[in-house]
Amino acid sequence: MTPLTVERKIRAGLPVVRVIQAYLPFSVACWLIRQGLRRVQLPGVTREAVSADGVRCEWLVPQNSAHDRVLLYLHGGGFVFGLTPPHLKMVAYLAQQMGVRALLVDYCLAPRHPFPAPLDDCVAVYRWLGSQGIAAQDTVIAGDSAGGNLAIASLMTLRDRGEPLPAAAACLSPVADLSGEGGAAPGLEDPLLHPRAMRRYTEAYVARHDPRDPLVSPVFGDWRDLPPLLVHAGEDEMLRDDATRIAALAQAAGVDVRLEIYPRMWHVWQLNLALPQAIHALDDIAGFLGSHLGLGTRQPSSN
Repeated sequence: MTPLTVERKIRAGLPVVRVIQAYLPFSVACWLIRQGLRRVQLPGVTREAVSADGVRCEWLVPQNSAHDRVLLYLHGGGFVFGLTPPHLKMVAYLAQQMGVRALLVDYCLAPRHPFPAPLDDCVAVYRWLGSQGIAAQDTVIAGDSAGGNLAIASLMTLRDRGEPLPAAAACLSPVADLSGEGGAAPGLEDPLLHPRAMRRYTEAYVARHDPRDPLVSPVFGDWRDLPPLLVHAGEDEMLRDDATRIAALAQAAGVDVRLEIYPRMWHVWQLNLALPQAIHALDDIAGFLGSHLGLGTRQPSSN
């Protein structure tokens, strides 16, 4: 199957996911996700559940991985969905390429646990890593979509509290503005994210809080003194402007930041490991994060 055929096949299924995100009750979607997690196979990677100061997490440990350096990963899902099988597979690929352990945070979910509860969980897990002997300079953080938002907000929280920051961060299609003041470029129809889904997610997470709070919408925050940052977004996604805005804000604040916009790609396309553009993006992320940990990256696998 040619790369273009693979892309067309995956793209053909996006409208179904788009409708599910917009209309399926959160409780039903979460139940279906949990069923799928039980069947995930990760060749060459060991899964281990752990409680990090009371926050559920999962270690992904590749064979022959470095145990003194860690990728802390914050999954997406609109703040309302938990870990999914594609997230496990994607992060396992990253961990294998970097040759490190990855810790996925299964943070509490809105609407039952709105802001700041998910953010508090992520910050708590980062601190827990430090208590386990993992130094800040030996940790990198990454997240997609809502997880990208939580990654940035975690960095801002830690910096404001005078705590050591990780060596680098990567954001995949991050959500950066929940105020409703931004929005997609005129005429852009996201092939995956439905506007109704975005409204549902925002209402669930923000609840009665101020959507302009910098820890809710990082575009309103102080970007100074953050670690090196890599930002990925798809050309066809409604959150492309969020990515370009935060890259500009970070650059203006003196942060070492790189923005990559992938042609024709949709929201968090990296979850589709059969897609050549996903492997290219993940290898870029692994190389960026690995370089800040002083690591080389391995050759891409034959996906």
